[in-house]
Amino acid sequence: MSSATLPADVSVVDVVLPHEVSAVADARRRLAAYLKRYRVTESACDDAQLVLSELLSNAIRYAPPLPDGEVRAAWWIDRAGIHVEVTDGRGDTEPQRINDTHPESIGGRGLAIVDMLTSGWDVRTAAHHRTVHAIVPS
Repeated sequence: MSSATLPADVSVVDVVLPHEVSAVADARRRLAAYLKRYRVTESACDDAQLVLSELLSNAIRYAPPLPDGEVRAAWWIDRAGIHVEVTDGRGDTEPQRINDTHPESIGGRGLAIVDMLTSGWDVRTAAHHRTVHAIVPS
């Protein structure tokens, strides 16, 4: 879908999810249904789901939950693309771009994938939470 034809009434979806691995599949399904409603291309839908999976997986694996024991995800569409955000309880490490992953390492590729599939991503940190925001071209 071209940004010139994006609906003017696209709404933001904000979901509260348990801070557990099973939340990733649930969030992916919800995002896919949202993007299908707005007739987003299959390729962009797949990319957005993968980005959401990576951000949520990182939040669940490396950060504590928010004070109520959950993690939050949000998404919306605008002229810039498909926005995906994940908010966690802010762990000790900050998400960062890894430019040189060793071929035999088990992890470390998630944010490299996010880098490749998005037009950009950033991190907003507050006292008790952190939000990672990414934009997937639509």
